Amino acid sequence: FWLASVLTGCVDYVSTQGLVLGVYESEREDDSLHLTESAAGVDRVLSGKLTELLKISGPGLKKGKSRIFYGLHEDFPCIAVVGLGRNSLGVCGTEYWDTCKENIRAAIAGGCRVLQNHVLTHIEVDGCNDSQSAAEGAVLGLFTYDDLKTKKKTRVTTQLHGSGCVSGWEKGVLYGEGQNLARYLMEAPANHVTPSVFADTITNRLAPYADHVTVHKRSQEWIEEQQMGAFLSVSKGSEEPPVFLELHYNGCPDNAQCPLLLVGKGITFDSGGISLKPPSGMDAMRADMGGAATVCSAIVTAAALNLPINIIGLAPLCENMPSGKANKPGDVVTAKNGKTIQVDNTDAEGRLILADALCYAHSFNPRAIVNAATLTGAMDVALGSAATGVFTNSDWLWEQLHKASVVTGDRVWRMPLFQHYTRQVTDCQLADLNNVGKYSRSGGACTAAAFLREFVTAPHWAHLDIAGVMTNKDEVR
Repeated sequence: FWLASVLTGCVDYVSTQGLVLGVYESEREDDSLHLTESAAGVDRVLSGKLTELLKISGPGLKKGKSRIFYGLHEDFPCIAVVGLGRNSLGVCGTEYWDTCKENIRAAIAGGCRVLQNHVLTHIEVDGCNDSQSAAEGAVLGLFTYDDLKTKKKTRVTTQLHGSGCVSGWEKGVLYGEGQNLARYLMEAPANHVTPSVFADTITNRLAPYADHVTVHKRSQEWIEEQQMGAFLSVSKGSEEPPVFLELHYNGCPDNAQCPLLLVGKGITFDSGGISLKPPSGMDAMRADMGGAATVCSAIVTAAALNLPINIIGLAPLCENMPSGKANKPGDVVTAKNGKTIQVDNTDAEGRLILADALCYAHSFNPRAIVNAATLTGAMDVALGSAATGVFTNSDWLWEQLHKASVVTGDRVWRMPLFQHYTRQVTDCQLADLNNVGKYSRSGGACTAAAFLREFVTAPHWAHLDIAGVMTNKDEVR
């Protein structure tokens, strides 16, 4: 009766706790499984019943797959066992990530989602010998944006099961929550996250760290005083006033080190302006401030982690809308550094607001400048959702970004900054620069990066085009 009840799921329970455990595939070509330390501990408590059920419930549990067992443990009415792949895998020279970490994130995320669908409110999670990756997977996997729905998903709390690394778990939770903040801002409708609301949201999230974070919510008057003509030209088409958000995180207040400068594109809705986008898929343009969302969320996370580094974040925020005041194809505007720009495509607006922000960034004598932007559809065409395209003038900065990407699983791929592309934006009929390349769609991501380079004098600068990874497509697990 016990075995039948477990296999059919016909066990009555009132507890709302669940448990996610991991198993590794055999290093040999067979279906044998190897339990993680936490899973083996649970199996001992159950006198080997977990191992027995895994053997009789089907073939070996492959990477990313899961099985649910009911009524097996008196404290956990539902136990999800997830496949972690092989334990021997590490950094893959062809995939450019740590395969073991990525397998843990994906498996734990899947297991937590399965248990959430069982209306459980608390889940304990196997650290899988890498508590940080497990925590990241749990927090990311349970994210949902349903603020505006009457029926909401079950809210689930998580904690580390067993005796894993608690500090690693806590760090992973903060990493995951930081990413979820960016996802929240990008998912929310544009009428709920205007430039001002975006700035207020970040300000509120940084309030607990006021002792080492300073926030400046700059007004349109300030933007005008700074002579940010390119930024203002985009914002004037909308009734929503622009905001220039400036964040200073001082993790080393006694250290006079030059700060890391982060700049994020903050178009809270992109209609394309006069060069109007097709209606199909335009709703996704509420997330066109993904660069600003990731930059600001990174600073929130740095503050929560109390990282020993000084960071300045800049986020020019506005909408790109069509109106009688909006940019028209052929208009010429003047950027903060005095360069004139012929606006031949009003849907190439992100580079205009970034141009002024990059000019302003140099006033802080930064150690390095990194800007992030959902900048070009051409990047999505080139790399899809597999990796962020990185354009940089610094081999040192590229190495830092690449090393970080291998550990986090957020892969990057270096793209060219040839003079070939620069000539395509400087060969302009009416102004110093054109906001689109001479040959229109050809190498669009590269000509956009070449345009931005015209506003950079810092020796260590990187432009991250995150347009391809802006949405979580179905091939991303």
